[in-house]
Amino acid sequence: MIEATIGADKGKGSDEAGILGCRAPQMVTKELWVHLLGYNLVRLLMVEAAQSADCQARDISFRHAQQSWVAWVLLGAPLDEPGWQRLLERIAFRRVRQRPGRREPRAVKRRPKPRVLLDLPRDIARICHHAYERKRR
Repeated sequence: MIEATIGADKGKGSDEAGILGCRAPQMVTKELWVHLLGYNLVRLLMVEAAQSADCQARDISFRHAQQSWVAWVLLGAPLDEPGWQRLLERIAFRRVRQRPGRREPRAVKRRPKPRVLLDLPRDIARICHHAYERKRR
């Protein structure tokens, strides 16, 4: 895999996360491999753009690189040597600011609830409702 840093493999954003188009286990595996291939190809594009612009690959926006490539392909722009260099320049143009302390903890923030968990079927829980009443302090 091509990574800019160890922490660069963060997973997708919330707008794209967790949606697979197929259900068969073999096809899910293939789809995951295709997503990894696309991810690594965009990272490779970022590395080439960074080398041509004499900067670090981590300074280039992943999202901008991905959108630039998709727009380039959809427009049917030529991928000859001048076209390729122009694409790399456009990808390297958008830089990510230095944001110190940007590492977020991977934890779920849940507040404790004043109720106990329902661990019986509702019909039975209605009969012995005293076990589920709110505890008084």
